[in-house]
Amino acid sequence: MEVKKLSISWQFLIVLVLILQILSALDFDPYRVLGVSRRATQADIKKAYKKLVRKWHPDKNKHPQAEDKFIEISKAYEILSHEEKRSEYDIYGHGRENQDHPRRHEHRFRQYPGNFYFEESFMHFPFGSEHQESIDERHLLHFSYYVNKVVPDSFKKPYLIKITSDWCFTCIHIEPVWKEVVEELEGLGVGIGVVHAGYERRLARHLGAHSTPSIIGIINGKISFFHNAVVPENLRQFIESLLPGNLVEKVTNKNYVQFLSGWQQENKPHVLLFDKIPVIPLPFKLTAFAHKDCFLFGYVYVGLRGVEEMTRQYNVNVHVPTILVFKEYLNKPADVIQAPHMKKEVIDDFITQNKYLLATRLTNQKLFQELCPVKRSHRQRKYCVILLTPEAAKSSQPFEAFLSFAQANAQDTLRFMHAYSNRQPEFANAFLPDSETFRGKSAVSILERRNMGGRVVYKTLEDPWTGSESDKFILLSYLEQLRKDSTLLSSEAVLPDLIDELAPIFLIRWLFSASAYIADWLEDLYYNNWREMIPLLSLAFSAIFVLFGTFIIQAFCDSNYDRESKHPDKRKAQEKSGKTMPSFTKESTRMPKKGFVEVTELTDVTYISNLVRLRPGHMNVVLILSNSTKTSLLQKFALEVYTFTGSSCLHFSFLSLDKHREWLEYLLEFAQDAAPIPNQYDKHFLERDYTGYVLALNGHKKYFCLFKPQKIVEEEEALGACDLDSSLPLGESRGKPGSLGPKPIKGKLSKLSLWMERLLEGSLQRFYIPSWPELD
Repeated sequence: MEVKKLSISWQFLIVLVLILQILSALDFDPYRVLGVSRRATQADIKKAYKKLVRKWHPDKNKHPQAEDKFIEISKAYEILSHEEKRSEYDIYGHGRENQDHPRRHEHRFRQYPGNFYFEESFMHFPFGSEHQESIDERHLLHFSYYVNKVVPDSFKKPYLIKITSDWCFTCIHIEPVWKEVVEELEGLGVGIGVVHAGYERRLARHLGAHSTPSIIGIINGKISFFHNAVVPENLRQFIESLLPGNLVEKVTNKNYVQFLSGWQQENKPHVLLFDKIPVIPLPFKLTAFAHKDCFLFGYVYVGLRGVEEMTRQYNVNVHVPTILVFKEYLNKPADVIQAPHMKKEVIDDFITQNKYLLATRLTNQKLFQELCPVKRSHRQRKYCVILLTPEAAKSSQPFEAFLSFAQANAQDTLRFMHAYSNRQPEFANAFLPDSETFRGKSAVSILERRNMGGRVVYKTLEDPWTGSESDKFILLSYLEQLRKDSTLLSSEAVLPDLIDELAPIFLIRWLFSASAYIADWLEDLYYNNWREMIPLLSLAFSAIFVLFGTFIIQAFCDSNYDRESKHPDKRKAQEKSGKTMPSFTKESTRMPKKGFVEVTELTDVTYISNLVRLRPGHMNVVLILSNSTKTSLLQKFALEVYTFTGSSCLHFSFLSLDKHREWLEYLLEFAQDAAPIPNQYDKHFLERDYTGYVLALNGHKKYFCLFKPQKIVEEEEALGACDLDSSLPLGESRGKPGSLGPKPIKGKLSKLSLWMERLLEGSLQRFYIPSWPELD
């Protein structure tokens, strides 16, 4: 009896859950979202989708609900644009929550005809779908966010990005592994991103993702693909492989003195991690990558023989991970932190607090502005104490005394630094008087920056700095007086920008860039798939073909020249008699064969023959016009292209902007710059005037070249050019633009002949498209 009651309870629970799912599905109606009827054709659905997407795209519409509305529109179009999905929706009514899994439910019914096993259905019912969707939605990326945020951040931390889409069952299978890895790596400081290929096609194409699911890594703006099995260990190794190999140096008792002494050349603090793991931990590598510009990192494996000397010297607990920060002094660390499980936030705060040396050397203007910021309020006031010393005297008594003084008087309101007077002469001369007292000697100045233009107030010690106790006493008394009276800084100057001492020369920068490019090319050659290598291989073969073709053409030209030079008398006689040899030059091939230009309209009837199925090597030059500008633009267009009608590979057509604006705007999207997306979208997008645009369409290779009309200044519109006599014949009116209509309209095609010259030369930019869209 109890078993029967339990069975009835389970059945009631399952029925209740199914009812709730059906009710939730009723909330989402793709027909209602797109505003079409259930009998709408694919053309009606596509037209409604384009109209709504143009209105609700998040990059164009700043409404708070624009993004949700855009996703809803895309999901509705995803269902209705496929006949199979649309029929499944009409039959089963799959809605928002379960539209990704209709085939899976249908498969269960077909697998067990006549029997429905509640146990299997319950175990596979997508109760966790909302939670899984929330994980991906939290990391969803848009193109503008990727360009403006992810790419710059990739120079501080690596990114792991998953490319997914609707109806991707493999994406569902890897979801548990992805969730586990995201929770682990995100806590370590790895950036996470999810790209929906159906909604962010532009970003998916930019990343080079041709299938879903795809997992890619981004570091330093470079994209790398993950090709192994999707398991947590492989993904961890993939992230580790993205990081540079020289981030962390392995330090032992034999090289630790040399490692810690590098602060003089690198001008950076050094960080040492002591741990009992033989390999360098991934969290420490990520920390080193994030702070590589300000620190040098080393790792000490405490289980290695001979390390006991270091652990005793620095009093390190070998059973707990310990991080030491060293600055100018090697015998004692400047700061220490140790804990069994150190969180990323704690490590970052610890590293940031020790960002600079006790007396950092000023090597560039950026470092000077960070160390000595401009005073913004009385509480934020910072005084900078600078030692100006010759480079040869850095290891002498004056510098050592200044360093010990800085260590003993370290405060939040004081920053100590030094600069080489021989490397920064203009900067040093701004503080030193013109007398010979400080020539070849060290000097100390106290300054406060007042603005970003270089204005400072300062006080230079009257005598050269020797590092004696009296010098320290005088400097300390000045600093104590400065706390009470800021007018002690009585001198004023405008400092020049510091010379960047660490900037490499042009040749070295070029060599580094070339080596990095070659290394990336070799890595792509060995690790990436062939689809990603096609552009590079195409470029290489094109270069070889151009060089080989140039050599062949040059050889033929030389032979023709030799033949002509051997018979100069015969050539002159032929010219006198008017029977010159035919030469296939560019000018002769362009001689018009007819006395008129044949221009046809591009319509639904002529679209396939004049473009889609155009013979290889042929191009169709299409003029964009409207009903009001048809006559004037066609006449000017005929005059500009008349000399090119001799080529049998060129065809001429015109397209009505009033009828086919959507087709034109779809093509022009491929001629826009790739990134970044502007913040303010043009509100007059639908009112743009495309009349006068000319497209050279290659139907076989699926690309086009674009001619944009020239702008006419307002002064020329007021000159009354429209009153000129327009009754001149067509042949006589060339060179008189006013004879063909208003000058602002005809002037749009004033440079078209030059553009046609470049078109035949092959020097115009080409914009490739996946396929030719339907004209309607």
